[in-house]
Amino acid sequence: MDRETANDRCDCDVIHEEAVGRVRARLPDEEALCDLADLYKVFGDSTRIRILSAVDGDELCVCDIAALLGMSKSAISHQLRLLRQAGLVRGRRDGKIVFYSLADEHVHGILDLGLVHLSELR
Repeated sequence: MDRETANDRCDCDVIHEEAVGRVRARLPDEEALCDLADLYKVFGDSTRIRILSAVDGDELCVCDIAALLGMSKSAISHQLRLLRQAGLVRGRRDGKIVFYSLADEHVHGILDLGLVHLSELR
């Protein structure tokens, strides 16, 4: 067994009641945790991450995003629908064209923190 695997195991049966109590008191409720897991599932697709990165700081229409990412407008529209439903992007209509951008600064922060975290792992 390698050292990392051995360190991941606990060979005791002691429950640290104070620590468990503190953590239990601060844990979000089950519904909030399930909603958070669903939100992170949306981030689990590289195409959606690419779209979010593309509209981070710039408004782009479906045609713009499709050209930028080398994908069909239909595929981009499908992903944008999922991103809108998750509250991660918003659309602004200008005549017949809808321009997409990040929904708010929180989405930018999530993307940015993820990239910072990854850069520190390298």
